[in-house]
Amino acid sequence: MKKEDLIAMGLSEEQADAVVGKYGTMIPKERFDEVNKAKKTLEDQVKNHETQLKDLQDKAKGNEELQAEITKLQESHKQATEQYEQQLKNERLTTALKLEFTGKVHDVDLVVSLIDKEQIELDEKGNITKGLDEQRKMLQESKSFLFVPEKQQPTFKGWVPAGGADNGAGASDVGSNFAKMANEKGSSDTNNNPWD
Repeated sequence: MKKEDLIAMGLSEEQADAVVGKYGTMIPKERFDEVNKAKKTLEDQVKNHETQLKDLQDKAKGNEELQAEITKLQESHKQATEQYEQQLKNERLTTALKLEFTGKVHDVDLVVSLIDKEQIELDEKGNITKGLDEQRKMLQESKSFLFVPEKQQPTFKGWVPAGGADNGAGASDVGSNFAKMANEKGSSDTNNNPWD
């Protein structure tokens, strides 16, 4: 309030000078309320910003933890993928080796376990391209009992049995000899014994 406002309210000039001297120029209530309201709004905004900042700090902390969890999951996924690919490669290699040795060895699983799989290479179709021949030769030399011997036709020297190598061509059997002798003697003979 100004001095004139105080005089208009009924104070004398001396009283108005005393009030203004002691309290200074006064602010109208509307202006006071306006400034006070603005101050309160700014204080609320500061509190709100502090709360948001704290929330962001908490979220940043959570993001670090979340980022660490994501990194951990990515690493776990990478390891699982590598293990799966290695297992798939081993399975393909074992299957190719088993196919290679089937019918050629007595115990396929035992022979496959003796092969160094690190030296074996497969093509795109799963066929063995490298590293098996040397290992097979070494196994055949050192552990020949594991391998099935190659089938060979038995060879007979000397006597050829009836129905043998010439498949019976020119040979006769006992039954045909009896029939032949019976025909030669004729049917007039009452004794049918061929040994007479």
